[in-house]
Amino acid sequence: MEIFGSLKGLGVEGGTLLMFAMLLGLLVTGIPLAFVTLLVALVFALGWFGPMAVPLITSRVYTFVSSFVFVSVPMFVLMAAILDRSGIARDLFDAMRLMGGRLRGGVAIQTIVVAVILAAMSGIIGGEVVLLGLIALPQMLRLGYDKKLAIGVVCAGGSLGTMVPPSIVLIIYGLTANVSIGGLFTAAFIPGLMLASFYVIYVLVRAYLNPAVAPIVENAGVPRAEKIRLLKGLILPLLVVAGVLGSIYGGIASVTEASAVGVMGVLLSTVVRGEFTFALLKGAALQTLQTVGMIVWIGIGASALVGVFNLMGGINFVSSLITGISDNPTIILLFMMLILFVLGMFLDWVGIALLTMPIFVPIVKSLGYDPIWFGVLFCMNMQVSFLSPPFGPAAFYLKSVAPPDITLSDIFKSLLPFICLQILAVALLIAFPVLAGG
Repeated sequence: MEIFGSLKGLGVEGGTLLMFAMLLGLLVTGIPLAFVTLLVALVFALGWFGPMAVPLITSRVYTFVSSFVFVSVPMFVLMAAILDRSGIARDLFDAMRLMGGRLRGGVAIQTIVVAVILAAMSGIIGGEVVLLGLIALPQMLRLGYDKKLAIGVVCAGGSLGTMVPPSIVLIIYGLTANVSIGGLFTAAFIPGLMLASFYVIYVLVRAYLNPAVAPIVENAGVPRAEKIRLLKGLILPLLVVAGVLGSIYGGIASVTEASAVGVMGVLLSTVVRGEFTFALLKGAALQTLQTVGMIVWIGIGASALVGVFNLMGGINFVSSLITGISDNPTIILLFMMLILFVLGMFLDWVGIALLTMPIFVPIVKSLGYDPIWFGVLFCMNMQVSFLSPPFGPAAFYLKSVAPPDITLSDIFKSLLPFICLQILAVALLIAFPVLAGG
């Protein structure tokens, strides 16, 4: 204990600086965020308070992982994992051909619409970007679409799972901020569609200003029998979306119960389509264990660290620093957005939410802002983090399935216009809180 005995003598200011330096130093070594936060939490718990503080950490961790709403996270991840392994997304994409018609940029718009429907079915982004990278990107490249436009549409559209309910980002924020997740879903609905519409408008403007970037698909008339077959591909996905979101918004089921409805709906869809096998279910279950395990471990580490930091008085110290930068609430809000934007370049959204929201949400409430509106704003900010270099996960998901001639540099350059649209959406949410019910 004497190794750490001098930590308390640093004071809150020195302790905060040392904690930040340890986190940064350990993360640079490549150790996963969950283990870094746990290690730093343990060092400061023992060095600041002694062994008696350890039970306080474990009780805080238990509170996080035992939340009933948290059960919905593996359910939505399982939905996405089953979707990955079925042909539902491919049939959905084919069915949307009827909507594009001879519209210039129609295939790109079709991709964005499919992305919105997939987002409303699963709530996570990794699988969506990969699915669209396998289905939509080759088709757009084959039809002569501009490479950068096609890449941007796939990555930005595939990342809409962050904003469109039932978003797992919203669920984790709701758990951390202790606000209604159903209220968050309702508030995020219009902003999510607004962002998708920005992408559609951008595609249309680019396509009509420069027809070479998005050629019109010269299709012969689709026979009636083919139209009926394609439209059948819409029925099951829309039924699942209606079951999940309809049960939540209709007050029939809680978010956790609706997630179970969604899993059952996707499973029944695979049975109806003749795709269900135990190998499919086993693969989806193992993928779910891997993804949720990562989220849980990050949650455990972040909860422990925030708990120790709070006992040290660090949260009050950082809050006073942030609120002290200006008397103008908007300036403080913009400063918090800047912090989230910078963190989003380097950290996973789960870690960002669990590390920053215990500090930010009380500040937001003290400034008179609605924490539900701020949650939607946080999610919109995390949209940017999924695309922004150097570690934007959407770019790496796409690179894993993109043709070899598409480099990471190509992908990040292609995402710049879409990042600008996301920043515009953040600005509009701040300027007009009514967009998210604020």
